[in-house]
Formats: sequence, C-alpha cells, structure tokens
Amino acid sequence: MAKVSINLATGSLQKEDIIAGIDLGTTNSLIAFINPDKQPAVINDLGKGVLVPSVIHFSPNGDVVVGNEAKEFLTTDPANTIFSVKRLLGRSYKDIENYRDFFSYKVIDDDSESLVKIKAGDKYYTPIELSALILKELKARAEHALKTPVNRAVITVPAYFNDSQRQATRDAGKLAGLDVLRIVNEPTAASLAYGIGLDPEETKTVAVYDLGGGTFDVSILQIQNGIFEVLSTNGNTFLGGDDFDRAIVDYWIEGNKIDRATLANDGALMQQLRLKAEEAKKAFSKQHLFNEQIGDIFCSINRTIFEELISAKVDETIDACRNALMDANLTVKDIDEVIMVGGSTRTAVVKKRVAEFFERPVHDDVNPDEVVALGAALQADILAGNRRDILLLDVTPLSLGIETMGGLMDVIIPRNSKVPTKAGRQYTTSVDGQVNMKITVYQGERDLVKENRKLAEFDLKGIPAMPAGLPKVDINFLLNADGILKVQAVELRSGTKQEVEVKPTYGITDDQVEQMLMDSITHAKDDVNSRMVIEARTEGEQMVYTANRFIEKNRDYLSVAEIAETTTFIKALQEALTTQDKDLIHTKIDALNDYTRPFAERVMDMAIGQAMKGKSIE
Repeated sequence: MAKVSINLATGSLQKEDIIAGIDLGTTNSLIAFINPDKQPAVINDLGKGVLVPSVIHFSPNGDVVVGNEAKEFLTTDPANTIFSVKRLLGRSYKDIENYRDFFSYKVIDDDSESLVKIKAGDKYYTPIELSALILKELKARAEHALKTPVNRAVITVPAYFNDSQRQATRDAGKLAGLDVLRIVNEPTAASLAYGIGLDPEETKTVAVYDLGGGTFDVSILQIQNGIFEVLSTNGNTFLGGDDFDRAIVDYWIEGNKIDRATLANDGALMQQLRLKAEEAKKAFSKQHLFNEQIGDIFCSINRTIFEELISAKVDETIDACRNALMDANLTVKDIDEVIMVGGSTRTAVVKKRVAEFFERPVHDDVNPDEVVALGAALQADILAGNRRDILLLDVTPLSLGIETMGGLMDVIIPRNSKVPTKAGRQYTTSVDGQVNMKITVYQGERDLVKENRKLAEFDLKGIPAMPAGLPKVDINFLLNADGILKVQAVELRSGTKQEVEVKPTYGITDDQVEQMLMDSITHAKDDVNSRMVIEARTEGEQMVYTANRFIEKNRDYLSVAEIAETTTFIKALQEALTTQDKDLIHTKIDALNDYTRPFAERVMDMAIGQAMKGKSIE
C-alpha cells in the first residue's frame, strides 16, 4: 500500500518532506518554506518571532539554550554565551587575531593556522558544532510549526565566503541532521526573493547592499538565462549595525564621564549599554529623541546626533560600493536594480545615501531581515523541481575530495555543484624532508574516507626536501560536462606536476547514491565526533613534534627547569592522545602552549638579536 504524507498544519497532501530555505546569520538566523499558496514565507514558531538570535548559552549543568532565551545570558554570563559565530566559520586564529577583544567568550589562540576553537566551561567547540546548534534550533522550530519533518535545506552564505567557509556551513547542516542540497550566495537569494532572475529571458545587472548586525558586503551580480554570476564583491566583515550601537555607547560613555578601565571589567554593564543603544537605534525609525536611564547613567540621544555619529561608517559602505563597481568595470549607469538586505538598512540615512550613490530608488519593500531566507526557500522550491519554467543545470550527485591526515575526507567539489566546475585547495607536507605525497581521491558524503568510495590514487613525486609546512601543493579538481573528473597536483615551488582522470559515477546506481546520502545524515553526529577526535589528535601530534624539536634546537637558551617542565607537559599531551577525549587533548595542547609561549618568545628575540649583531639597517 502506498504511503501518503499529509501536512497537518495545512491539511494538504504532500509528496515529499519540505525543503527549507535557511539564512544562517551573524546576528540573527531564520528559516522559510513555500506555503500552500506557492509563496515563500518565514516561520514564526510559538510566537517567538521570525528572527532567531544566533546566540548559544552553555550553563554549568550542561544545558544548552539557543536563540531568544540565550540572548538574555549575554549580560549575566558573557563568558559562556556565544554570539557572532558565523564570523569564525572556516577561520584560523591568524584570521581573527586583531578582533579577539570583540568576543566576550574565550577564543583559543595557539598562534597557528589551525581552525579556531571556542571554550565554554571545560569543553571545546568548533564553529561548525556551534552553527549546527543554531541550525538544529531552526529545524526544530520549523518542524513544530509545520507538523512535518524538515530534513532537507538550502543554506545561504555571503558571496565572499571561501571554499573552507562554505564547506564548514555544509558540515554544520549535516551535523544538525539536514541534507544540505545547496549553498547559495546571499545576494542571489535576495534577488530571487524580488523575482529577479526567475525569468530565463531576463538579463540584468544588480547591486545587492547587505548591511547586517556585524557584517557589510555589497555584491554586483549579472543575471543571464537564469544564471547568477558574481562580478565583484566588496565590504567589511567587521562593520555593521553593531558599530552603530557602539557609536551610541561611546557617546553615552563620554557624556556620563564613565571610566573606560572600570567599564572594561564590568561585562554586564557593557552589555546593558549595548542593548540600550540597540533599542535607541531602532526607536529612531519612529521618533526623533531617545531618553532613558541605566541606574544613574543617562542614555539620551537624538536622531541628528546619531546620524552624525554613524556618518563615517556609512561613508565606508559607499566607498565599498564604489570599489565593487570599479572591480566589475561598471559605473552606476550600468546597474538596473539595487536591493537592500539586512536589518541595519532600515536606518533612514543609510537608505538615503545608497539611493543617492546609485542614482535610483532602492528595493526595500520586502522585509530586509527576511529577504535572504525567502529567496533561499524559492531556490529550494526550484531544486525540488516544482518550478518547471526554470532550467536546472546538471549537478554532481556526490561530493568529491581527497584523503587527509588521520583518514579524513576533505571535500573539494561538494555534491550538487553545477557542472562543469573547477575547484582546488592548497596543501603542505606534515614531515620534515618529505619528497613524495600520496593523493587518494574519494567520492561520498561521510567524514571518514573508509566509509566513502575510492576513485583513484597517485603519487606526487619530486617535492623539494624542506621543513614541514613549507612546500605548497595545489590540488585542483576539474569536472567536465561529461562527468569526467581530472585531478591535478602541482608543487608550486618546483613546478612538479601529476594528474589523473576518473569517471566518478561509473558503476554506481541511483539507489546507491541515495543510500550514501541517507548514511551521511544518519551517521552525521558520529562522523563529526570522529572527525573532531582525529583533528585534535593530529594537532596534538604536531604540537608534540614541534615542542620536541624546539627543545633540541634551543637547549642552550633554556634553563634545566624549563626543559624538565616542558617535557612534563609534552608527556601529559602524549597520554591524552591515547584517549578519545578531544576536550582533554585540547586542554593539554593549551597547557603546553601557555607554558612555552613566554620563553619561546624570549628565544626568538635572542635569535633576532644574534642575527642583527654587526649589521647596519639602512
């Protein structure tokens, strides 16, 4: 007997589960779907509001709260309340070292290129795990509101997100129990929400101005035959409505003569001021004056002063628009449409300045907080095959990647990528003097290569013998329209090159593809946990190797006590590496790092001093 699904919320027959559109935002996130009237709609579950704050709180007893309730802990428990995690996705410590003061929680710094980790309580989390918690909350709200399973989704990312950040977003979706059908650029989604790009006959050049809570970017898109091409993107990943709030807070600090040193040690008061400033900013859409108090601190400001305070920041966004046009070799006359995205575009002076710059009215009639999620829902509907008038280009059915240290799968071409396509990534050696690198190509969705399908294997020989981490090996995947995959490896310093051709889908049935996709969702949590342990071990082993080499090379500059204590820390880390406890491994890595950092810096200064002796600087 055939099974028929019925959507209990709408009473309508349903062929398949709903494919959701998700805007995973820096400040707020939201989820949308196509309603029975065939229109995109955002989901407001239990009257909590459409926007789900991208905030996570970890309580001492192990409870995790996401969204509206978590936001309350920003002032009462800032060290264990995580916000703006999107800024950390796919980032290394080096990427964010200039912005560490922005975060009230602990971002682990090991002074390396490793991907960032966050500490809350005695546990360590990756931005992927934290983003998965936000996505899981969105999924739960949608399922509760629609009384229907939501297992498939389209998730949006900024146009400037690199491959690492896009893959991290996919991984977060998988960990949340979602089959991520496609990662879509936010400006593309916003254009779709306005119906731009739905007509295959249409050719347009569009500017999408996206000013959110923490980030700003402007993208210039060319839309032709239903294909969206990003001509250029510009912006600032640390500029947004938060800066408007900070300008108001600074104005109040000066006006009330509050000592900044005292304020720096009072996280709760700082958060109270920040939230009050946000309230003032929003109030200016309806009123000219804001006049309130926090204790004996007067929080008074008018709209004219507010607009003066943020004028320089708005100028920065206009400069970015100018640069984006120059990069695309266009002028304002070439722009057909201007779309406003992000809650901060509600600020009247922002709208005015953008319209003046582009010399045309801006599109702002769709709610700027919702426009990206609505467009993602439309993209999901297209992928579901419900819009027959839109051409769906051929896509690759399973992800393609290579094996990295610890038997992990590093995806280079994600599934559902349009073909033909080309993608690549850079790798390096893990051992001093390594002259060969084995490259093994896999197809599949699991984190461990042993669960995926091996396609090819070859050796890149003749890498110059150098210290670990110095050789640069580019691995490029080129998948042509016939489904033939060419894998090329090039060592950039020597020009050594090797390549192989394979047909990824040869001998694999649709049922097998479906099974592989199902397995990836079913085992997502176990897979990610295994990956985290392997990555922690790899990082720990590298740390042990580096620390031992440091002692060998610099014995003359270290005291007996320093060598003995470092050796104790190394042994503790080596013991942790024998366990499955990633948090313990990270704790021991941090302990070794913290102990050795002061005298490692001292030795470095001495070495520089020795090198400079007798040399003049011109």
